[in-house]
Amino acid sequence: MFPQAPKPWIDLSTGINPHPYAYSPIPATAFSRLPEPDDLARLKRLAAETYGAPSPDHLAAAPGTHILLPLIIEAVFGALSVAGRRAAILSPTYGEHARMAKLSGFDTAEVPAFDDLFDADLAVVVNPNNPDGRLLGAADLLALARHMKAKGGLLVVDEAFMEVIEPDESVAGAVHEGLVVLRSFGKFYGLAGVRLGFAVAPVTIAQKLSARLGPWAIPGPTLCIGLQALADRDWQQAMRQRLREEAARLDALLAVAGLPVCGGTTLFRYLRHPEAPAIFAHLGRCGILVRAFAERPDCLRIGLPQDGEWKRLESALEAQIWRG
Repeated sequence: MFPQAPKPWIDLSTGINPHPYAYSPIPATAFSRLPEPDDLARLKRLAAETYGAPSPDHLAAAPGTHILLPLIIEAVFGALSVAGRRAAILSPTYGEHARMAKLSGFDTAEVPAFDDLFDADLAVVVNPNNPDGRLLGAADLLALARHMKAKGGLLVVDEAFMEVIEPDESVAGAVHEGLVVLRSFGKFYGLAGVRLGFAVAPVTIAQKLSARLGPWAIPGPTLCIGLQALADRDWQQAMRQRLREEAARLDALLAVAGLPVCGGTTLFRYLRHPEAPAIFAHLGRCGILVRAFAERPDCLRIGLPQDGEWKRLESALEAQIWRG
């Protein structure tokens, strides 16, 4: 699209922390031996403490959360046919949840309003939401979860970006037969390629998920990194503060360029502007990639730059002032 853009490209199209966790060297045995069960048990204990889960037995660890939704559907609905059952995904949001629900056989709809979820058999909410940062209160989600439990349905809450919310609105501590929570490792720790995620669920569901995933779903190197990062409370707290400061810095740059922020989290900012396609193209010609949305052409998502990238972004924004 932009063959004359200066290199290297600055990729601000993701919502991943640009400051990855600096883990210690991984021992060679993590590559040469199968993962140890004791390490997986330690990882689940740390994750339970970090996410506020009732216990480590309420967790299933997986190579990323993407793989989990079909397995959760299988564990909850079992041998029951899902033909004719409805899935509702609160949208706009991360597109893979709707795709996975369709592949699992649900009559799937992406719905715009929270109240539209109550009629479904499977409801999925990303909270805080990607890409607009919408945050639903825990009380509302728990009310929906109780409704789902009463009729044999399920609410799945994807809390991939919850780590940056203080105080958070996590419902991970209240899982029951009508509620499962997904927690992602890669976003906050800036290590998306490590592929690690968790389902927080009732013990019976967590056990079914772990059995389907098998004993070695989490590779040894991933275990080493996860054990370090989840235990490092000082890094976690310092990073939340750093992200708040950098999100405020990005907001200020965007405001000077006439681009007020209308949503997002401290990992990404969400813009709605009538000139969004032109803004995308201008930044692209400057070698800066942001996220555009074909279905919402007036919207953009912009992630945080790395340390050495701020000046180029500032120069690109100063070169063109946009008026809404």
